[in-house]
Amino acid sequence: MEPTIKELKHKIEGNVILPIDDNYDEARKIHNAMIDKRPSIIIKCRNNNDVIQAINYAKENSLEVSIRSGGHNGPGLALCNDGLVIDLSCMKEIKVNAKAQTAKVQSGCTWGEVDAATQKYGLATVSGIISTTGVGGLTLGGGHGYLTRKYGLTIDNLLEAEVVLANGHIVKASKEQHPDLFWALRGGGGNFGVVTSFTYKLHPVDSVIAGPMFWTIDKLEPTLKWYREWLPNAPEEIGTFYLIAEVPSADPFPEAIRGEKVCGLMWSFIGTEQAFNPIIQEARNIAEPLFEFTGPMPYTTLQSMFDGLYPKGHQQYWKGDFVHELSDKAIHEHLNFSQVPTSQSCMHLYPIDGAVHRVGKNETAWNMRDANWSMVIFGVDPDPANKEKITDWARAYWEALHPFHQNGAYVNFMMEEGENRVKATYGDNYDRLQKVKATYDPDNFFHVNQNIKPKE
Repeated sequence: MEPTIKELKHKIEGNVILPIDDNYDEARKIHNAMIDKRPSIIIKCRNNNDVIQAINYAKENSLEVSIRSGGHNGPGLALCNDGLVIDLSCMKEIKVNAKAQTAKVQSGCTWGEVDAATQKYGLATVSGIISTTGVGGLTLGGGHGYLTRKYGLTIDNLLEAEVVLANGHIVKASKEQHPDLFWALRGGGGNFGVVTSFTYKLHPVDSVIAGPMFWTIDKLEPTLKWYREWLPNAPEEIGTFYLIAEVPSADPFPEAIRGEKVCGLMWSFIGTEQAFNPIIQEARNIAEPLFEFTGPMPYTTLQSMFDGLYPKGHQQYWKGDFVHELSDKAIHEHLNFSQVPTSQSCMHLYPIDGAVHRVGKNETAWNMRDANWSMVIFGVDPDPANKEKITDWARAYWEALHPFHQNGAYVNFMMEEGENRVKATYGDNYDRLQKVKATYDPDNFFHVNQNIKPKE
């Protein structure tokens, strides 16, 4: 294989990294340290031609291929054992058109980089809650965050995608060009090709009012019951999510409450303090908070608030579900599992109502348009010795709650859970996704993902 590797290096503008190279172990690290895959080749692409050469090389040498953007994917689908990784993390160009309120973003960017570029103009698009996340995986899985109730999912703000297909052709997908592919990319994951750039719609977002509010864990049932009734009628400028966690041992949290198990809200509001004050007072009236730290801040500050708590290199295990309603019995199960096993483990309920509900379930690949929350149970710890502890807790918690939920889950919150789980996630959109897959990737070349098999 050595002569072909030399030929490949001559064709690639980026870097070709092999197991014998000093930077190999660093290059194969991703966010989840529970994943320890060893690819044969990692190609850090710098442009579309590099991606094409990587695809061609993989085909010629019968290598499995995975695609990496930010490397935050829980089950480690950015990597593959003994195969070839198409690493897009060097493709960092961002072009903001402030007048048109759009941004064209290459797939190697993180959301922090995108926010920094768009906030210069007081603009933002919908993304997640950790700024080190890559734009690629989050977008293709659907994308939700603080702005979702007001502006929809990330895919609802996607205008165009540039895609390198399995046959090496480059296409642009939009409502006007390759509309079937564009439909599938909006929620269908990395099944259809290597997306090398995204063009997003931007919205006026500058300063927000945000921050955490905690209650003692014994207040979980009354506060979560209040939250389920309050949120659907709250202004869509509110992107507040509910959480179960442990108070971090860091500023700004007082030493006296660090390590205490809590439930609470992560507030986010696009508006004035005058408008926010009566809203937060409603939550205070339900139960006296243990701790509050809310106030005006730049949107970029809110977006990076969780970065330090969840750095690269920790053990992680994810379980997710879509939630239509929070029954009393489900809330009781949340209380049963509220003693999180490690200081960083948590449960979050992200609201996905509002603008999300105004898009039909068949208008994009994202099928669960009637869900009101996207839940994640997140077992996290830096110590590999706690791998089983966090995994067992997350699985048991999910198994207790799942009977009360919808069948599918946000694909970005799933581990490798099998074909039936993927089918349940896409519901009656799955058949159409299979047909699009058969058109653009009939051999299932791109299958290291939450895989949708081509229609036979």
